[in-house]
Amino acid sequence: MMHWFEGPLAAFDTETTGVDVEEDRIVSAALVVQDTAGGRTRVTRWLVNPGVPVPAGATEIHGLTDDHLQRNGRWPAPVVEEIARALAEQCATGRPLVVMNAPFDLTLLDRELKRHRASSLSRYLQNSPLCVLDPRVLDKHLDRYRKGRRTLTDLCELYGVVLDGAHDAAADATASLELIRAVGRRFSGRLERLTPAELHTLQAVWHAAQARGLQAWFTKSGTPEEVDPAWPLRPELHAAA
Repeated sequence: MMHWFEGPLAAFDTETTGVDVEEDRIVSAALVVQDTAGGRTRVTRWLVNPGVPVPAGATEIHGLTDDHLQRNGRWPAPVVEEIARALAEQCATGRPLVVMNAPFDLTLLDRELKRHRASSLSRYLQNSPLCVLDPRVLDKHLDRYRKGRRTLTDLCELYGVVLDGAHDAAADATASLELIRAVGRRFSGRLERLTPAELHTLQAVWHAAQARGLQAWFTKSGTPEEVDPAWPLRPELHAAA
């Protein structure tokens, strides 16, 4: 019997103008699909002209400049539509979607859909609900007392996954896919009896608990930062009346 972490998976990643999911924009994205562990991957890439300046700090991370995006990027509206449809297609086939730190990428995509399509991610997924596997949430739950950072780079190093070209959307998505397989193998005794759908539900609970713990630490240390417990998608912020 093939376990879920050896079977069909898809992975999604974005590169952006910054880290504010409500205001920042997608500049590139990638969807990587693999039918079985070790099999050939199918990669879809999108390059976006966000219509706003790309801060120098963001360019230093992913290497995408205003000039390059203006010359080679597409307008956001058709791109975010294509991305949402591509994710919905994966969900419709029952293929779990691997997203590292899912609340960031999926929420940002949702806000881009609102901004450019007057729509939402949930509208595209209304007939095929999300089934997300988040390496960060899983690792933090399964090895909760391990100290150290849990970025994609850190987790790839820990689990022996090759990350070739960090902060390229396709490279990061590919590494996230291999990382979730590595997490599944390492903790197979605790994960193999759970379906991806069951794990999706559990991760929402685990992430909320992790967020509460981090919030308590921030409060104790006097850090004025709020941690959103929602996973894999943050609720829309409504402007005050």
